[in-house]
Amino acid sequence: MERYAIYRLLHLGGMFAMFMGLGGIALHVANGGTKASNTARKLLASVHGAALFVILLGGFGMLARLKLVQGGGLPGWIYLKLAIWVIMGAMGTVMYRAPKVARWMLVLLPLLGMAAAWIAVSKPI
Repeated sequence: MERYAIYRLLHLGGMFAMFMGLGGIALHVANGGTKASNTARKLLASVHGAALFVILLGGFGMLARLKLVQGGGLPGWIYLKLAIWVIMGAMGTVMYRAPKVARWMLVLLPLLGMAAAWIAVSKPI
């Protein structure tokens, strides 16, 4: 299998796992659960954290295969994707600290995912 395809699979698999972890947290908190009452908290946090790492690994691996990370700076669209990655990384904590946000995350998370996909496909800047 081509290396680019492997990095792409890692990137996509990481996204699926991240959405699974964040969805689990959002559903738990939206139903009135707390951080202390979440029996799967450690599992969800581990899945979320590992997924964030795999997303970066796959993403930068693809960039290296495309020769976009050699030399000067990165293209602007990569910074947009990194900003979305940081937001997604903070979402687990935000939902526990502001439970009213959790219901909105069930709508916002897929929209952020679609925004990230659009940025990757269209490379606007």
